[in-house]
Amino acid sequence: MNAFVKPAPPETDSKSVRTRTARMNSCLIEYFRCPESYLRFAQMGALSETKGYFRFGDEAVGYGRLSGEKPSASPAGLLPDALHDTFAESGTVCLPFDLAEVLDNLRCELYTGDWREGRAQSTLAAIYYFLRPVLPFGVRNRLKQLHLRNWERLPFPHWPVDCSVDSLLEQILLMSVRSSAARKIPFIWFWPEGAPSCAIMTHDVETTLGRQYSPTLMDVDDSYGIKASFQVVPEKRYSVPPSFLELVRARGFEVVVHDLNHDGLLYRDRGEFLRRAAKINAYGKQFGAEGFRAAVLYRRQLWYDALDFSYDMSVPNVAHLDPQRGGCCTVMPFFIGNVVELPVTTTQDYMLFHILNDHSITLWEQQIDLIMRRHGLMSFIVHPDYVAQPKERGTYEALLGHLARLRREKGVWITTPGEVNRWWRQRAQMQLVEDAAGLRIEGAGSERACLAYATEEAGQLVLTVQESGEPARPALSSRQ
Repeated sequence: MNAFVKPAPPETDSKSVRTRTARMNSCLIEYFRCPESYLRFAQMGALSETKGYFRFGDEAVGYGRLSGEKPSASPAGLLPDALHDTFAESGTVCLPFDLAEVLDNLRCELYTGDWREGRAQSTLAAIYYFLRPVLPFGVRNRLKQLHLRNWERLPFPHWPVDCSVDSLLEQILLMSVRSSAARKIPFIWFWPEGAPSCAIMTHDVETTLGRQYSPTLMDVDDSYGIKASFQVVPEKRYSVPPSFLELVRARGFEVVVHDLNHDGLLYRDRGEFLRRAAKINAYGKQFGAEGFRAAVLYRRQLWYDALDFSYDMSVPNVAHLDPQRGGCCTVMPFFIGNVVELPVTTTQDYMLFHILNDHSITLWEQQIDLIMRRHGLMSFIVHPDYVAQPKERGTYEALLGHLARLRREKGVWITTPGEVNRWWRQRAQMQLVEDAAGLRIEGAGSERACLAYATEEAGQLVLTVQESGEPARPALSSRQ
């Protein structure tokens, strides 16, 4: 423990305290879908005036205001460990920060100040995309390499996968387990039928060549029993005949709207964004698309209320190799208002092939392993534009083969983005009911849901799935 004087708790009957407590409880409830009766939180002490970085144990980095210590202005600095100032008292877990604020700061990337106004990004993007049609591929690639130089030195988010949000919530749940008389907390498992993790394949179609190669790519995907989504640019890049959209759907794949015209300027300013969002929404209805992804993974989560889509796939977990730096620091889907965000949790094929100059699946395998330890979503972007050549196609097929083995040997749920969106929405509405008859899950889709338990073993949080009609079996430990 560091030198920290536990402050007296604020008035427990104040409206602000009740609101803050409810918001903190909802963070765990939304993530784990556990009964509120097992959770009691309080924020202790006045928070610092300024926001900054802090640790929460060895694996999580948070960003926000702290009580008792001053957060660091830089993630590269010496970060105070807020876990030292967290304690349980009379069944209540007392935190030195506002949990909801910290999670919002990470998931919506509010810790990144250099691009929030979009000025530098818009200026550079405007110049690049103005010249792009006349720039040879090699020149474009070199410019991207120069823009991304020194990416390995970025201290935060943690490369190659950052699980700060997931680790933070797990550690707080562990403290709740310790303070619970039952010593275990029931919750609704993350994925249907008790799958240990989930994987989705997505294909951003950027050029006419990519659109023309898409049917061949569907053949490749089908040969491994994997369906994917195709992100289609509505304007300027290429024509989008109805026959192409019909082909995608007829073969069991999904159509997603990919920006408006892929010029990199969607988020240049609020007025321009709203104008384009209206057209994007219209294309969504025309294409029958439930999902959206912005070009180049540019994003402003606080503007998503103008997008009339059920889910988005524009936020990377770690954006070290993307033009817009940052990252949401979680491998789980999450809600931004009414939109379900399916984060991009693995490196894009273009970055692997042309920035890292790597044609193996070693990095993808490393990311897959890290994501599966957290039972998370493995989300891939593979462009039909970049895997038409034998070498790149071979790498892609090696990835598909690896995923197929994980499905066969580990039970990983490989599905489409639309299916993940529908499941995550159903799970968010399910209730875990506990009465004299025992525990049961109620709500639409509950027949696919599994009861699970959070317990402590050897000082670590262990999550266990209880399958219907079978004795409980341990899931992957969060620290395995």
